[in-house]
Amino acid sequence: MNVTEIVTNEVFGIWFLIGAALVFFMQAGFAMLEAGFCRAKNAGNILMKNLMDFCIGTVCFMFLGFGLMMGEDMIAGFVGIPNLNMFTDFSGFMETNASSFVFNLVFCATAATIVSGAMAERTKFSSYCIYSAILSLIVYPIEAGWTWNPSGWLANLGFIDFAGSACIHTVGGVAALIGAIMVGPRIGKYIRDDSGKVIKVNAIQGHNIPIGALGCFILWFGWYGFNGAAATSGSQLAAIFLTTTIAPAVATVTCMIFTWLKNGKPDVSMCINASLAGLVNVTAGCHCIDALGAFAEGIISGIVVVLVVEFLDLKLHIDDPVGACGVHLANGIIGTLCAGLFATNTSSLGVDGPIYALIHGTSFSDGMKVFGVQALGITAIVAWTSVLMTITFAVIKKVHGLRVSREEEIEGLDPTEHGLPAAYAGFSMRPQAIVEMADVMVPSNVNLSEGGEVPVAEAFEVTNVTTVSPLPTPDGRRYTKVEIICKEAKLDSLKKSLMGIGITGMTVAHVLGCGTQKGRQEYYRGVPVEASLLPKIRVDIVVSAVPVEKVIETAKAALYTGHIGDGKIFVYNVENVVKIRTGEVGFAALQDSK
Repeated sequence: MNVTEIVTNEVFGIWFLIGAALVFFMQAGFAMLEAGFCRAKNAGNILMKNLMDFCIGTVCFMFLGFGLMMGEDMIAGFVGIPNLNMFTDFSGFMETNASSFVFNLVFCATAATIVSGAMAERTKFSSYCIYSAILSLIVYPIEAGWTWNPSGWLANLGFIDFAGSACIHTVGGVAALIGAIMVGPRIGKYIRDDSGKVIKVNAIQGHNIPIGALGCFILWFGWYGFNGAAATSGSQLAAIFLTTTIAPAVATVTCMIFTWLKNGKPDVSMCINASLAGLVNVTAGCHCIDALGAFAEGIISGIVVVLVVEFLDLKLHIDDPVGACGVHLANGIIGTLCAGLFATNTSSLGVDGPIYALIHGTSFSDGMKVFGVQALGITAIVAWTSVLMTITFAVIKKVHGLRVSREEEIEGLDPTEHGLPAAYAGFSMRPQAIVEMADVMVPSNVNLSEGGEVPVAEAFEVTNVTTVSPLPTPDGRRYTKVEIICKEAKLDSLKKSLMGIGITGMTVAHVLGCGTQKGRQEYYRGVPVEASLLPKIRVDIVVSAVPVEKVIETAKAALYTGHIGDGKIFVYNVENVVKIRTGEVGFAALQDSK
C-alpha cells in the first residue's frame, strides 16, 4: 500500500467517525421535531424519550446487539454469535471494531427513536423504555446484520440498502405503526357515536412549529453523515451529497404544490414531513442513483407522505401525532424498492451497467433480478419486525400497561411522568386539553358518600360569598351565579349533567390554582420546587328558573370521586343580566332565542 492509499484510508476513516457524530446529532433533530409537533404539556417527556433511546440503546448494543449484528461467525447468515471482546480484549476490539461499533450504534438509536413521535402524549415512560431496550437489543441488530454484515444472507444476495431505508426507517416505521395501534389514539382525537363509529376527526395541533422546523433542518444536516459516512471515495461522497440534496428538496416542493392544490393553501407541517420523506426515500440507493432518479424519488415521496398520513388518520383512525408512519414506514419501503428501479451501478450482483431496461436501456431480466432481491429483502424485514414488535407491545400492554391514565394524559406527561411542572419555566402556558364526549352521567341513585376516601362535605365546599338577602332585580326574580372549579378530565361529565337539568349556557375557562394541600410537591435536580399551581377548569353559569340547589347537587354527582382535589363550588348573587345583541335584560336575557 503506497502513501497515497494510506492517507486516503486515514481521511475516510476520520470522515466515517465524523459521519457517526452527525448521525448522533440527529437525535436532537428528532427531539425538536417531535416536541414541536406535540403539545407543550408533553415536551419534556418527548425530550426524555429521545435522550433515553440513545442511552438505553448504548447499554443494550454493548452487551448483545453489536454481537448479534456484526459477529464474525454468523449462523446461516441470519444472526451473529455475541461475544464480550469489548470488555475482555479492549485493545483488539479497538483495532478491528471500534469504529463499526460507534457507527452502528447511532444508527440503532435512530431506528428506536422513530417510534417516540407515533406513540407520543399517551404512553407510559417506563413502557417506552422497555420497548426501546428490546428493539436495540434484538430486533434491529439481527435484521441489520442480514444486510450490513458481509456474511448476512441479504448481503450475499446483493440487497441494496446503503444507509438504511429498510434496515432503519422501515423497521422504525413498522414499530411506530404497531405501537400507535396498540396504545390507541389520544383522548379527543376521534369522536365516536353510540355504536363506536368515528363521526369526527379532531386536529390536535403541535404547540411550536418553529421548533419542529428546526428539528427538520437539524435532521437534514445530519443526513449528509447518515448517507455519506460509508463513502469510500471523494466522487462517491459528492454523488451521495447530491442525491441527498435533490430528493428532499423535490419532495418538499411537490408536497407544497400538492397540498396547495388540494387544500387551497400550502401545508407547513406536511412540507416538513415531506422533506424527511424525501431523505428516507433516497437513503437506500443514495450511492448508486443519478440526479434523475433522485428527482423521481422526490416526487414520489412528496405525494406518498401526504396520502399515507391522511389515510391513516382520516380512514383508519390511527393516531400518529408526528406522521412517523407516513415518513419512515411508507417511504422506507418505497425507497428500498426504488433502489431496484433507479440504480445505475449493480456490480455487487455481477450485472454491468444500468439495471432496468425501461429507465436505463439494459435487459429487463437483469432489472427484474435486482428488483426481486429488493422486494424479498424488504418483505423479510417488515415480517421480522412486525412479528417481534407485535409480541413486544402485546406483552408490555398485558403485563405492565402501555398507556397512562385518562387524568394523567389530560394533565400532561411532563408533570405526571417526570414531575416537571412545565417544560417552559417562566412562560405562562395555558393548560391544553381536548376531551372526548364519551363520559357517562352519574346515575341519580348513586350514594356519593360511599366508596370514597374523603367525605362529601370535605371534598366539596359550597361557599356563599354574601350574608345579605338576594339583591333586588328589575323584574323581581332572583339570579344566581354558580362558579364550579373542577378537574379537566371531568369537564364532559359536568357539561352533560348540567345540560340534562336544563342549563343551556355556560362559560368555560382554563385556570391554575391550588387548595389547602398547596399543589403537588415537585423536585428539579433534587431541589424542592415551590408549591405548584395545578391546571383546573372553571365553569360559570347564571340560573334563575333552575333551582340553585339542583345545580349544586348535579355538579356534585358529576364530579365527586371522594379524593382531595375534586373541586369547589361558589355561589354568588347577581344583580342583573343584559344580553348585548338584543338589549334584553333580566330573565329574558337568559333564554335561548334566534
